[in-house]
Amino acid sequence: MKDAFSSYHPLVNFLYFVMVIACSMFFLHPACLIISLFFSFAYSIYLNGKRAIRFNFLVMLPTLIITALVNPAFNHEGVTILMYLDNGNPLTLESITFGVASAAMLITVICWFSCYNAVMTSDKFIYLFGKLIPAMSLIFSMVLRFVPTFKAQFQRVSDSQKCVGRDISNGGVMTRIRHGIRIMSIMITWVLENAIETSDSMRSRGYGLKGRTAYSNYTFDRRDQWALGALTIVGGYVLISSLCGAMYFRYYPSMKGHGLSAFTISALGAYAVMCAIPLIMNVWEDRKWKLLQSKI
Repeated sequence: MKDAFSSYHPLVNFLYFVMVIACSMFFLHPACLIISLFFSFAYSIYLNGKRAIRFNFLVMLPTLIITALVNPAFNHEGVTILMYLDNGNPLTLESITFGVASAAMLITVICWFSCYNAVMTSDKFIYLFGKLIPAMSLIFSMVLRFVPTFKAQFQRVSDSQKCVGRDISNGGVMTRIRHGIRIMSIMITWVLENAIETSDSMRSRGYGLKGRTAYSNYTFDRRDQWALGALTIVGGYVLISSLCGAMYFRYYPSMKGHGLSAFTISALGAYAVMCAIPLIMNVWEDRKWKLLQSKI
């Protein structure tokens, strides 16, 4: 499925992810966590389809449960004691709630980063920061590209070794270890050769020479101006609301947050709109496309 938000200017894409990831990390209000978690899951599924569904429900949800259980096992702060453990430490409602909140924040940020990797390609990042921090932008883009490339190459090597009976699933324990070491040796050799080829290719194309230019086909048009304006308005309102305490929520020693009011509801609504911007843009573009098709 084509993502309309990915077709916007890299500045719009990057600013959006900076905003939502930063807010997801610092807003621990339960409503904010639920909003960000829901829309990060929804957008990741929209971008990656069935693969995202399997990852979210088979990896992220177990991570949420495990992380939520770890906190009350080691943290016993809070005034609402539910019971006492066998070692005499209290199990408090605040520690359980904070564990769930921390786990939700963790998987939400990971989910937003998966969306970031799908939308913000390496050429977009280099386009934005290539002139400001050329070395750092190149290294960052290569690191982001290295992980999926290494994974795909590892799968190809593993499949080819399986055909000759040398995969980690063949033989006894020691045989599997030897097969795994052989596969890793092949991968290390591939990584070193790939690094040399990349270096030679960059040198032959004049990377690092003074006055060298780079081609880019990104233009900041009227659509991007409207999108940037909407992000600025909504994000600014969310920031002002948070500074005024609308997103405030504490877990220790007792749970307490900003009272429910029209201002709080409007702040949470603005935050929901900010998180839903990519999906809103996709729905809007789909409706425009269907309308154009109906007129043919």
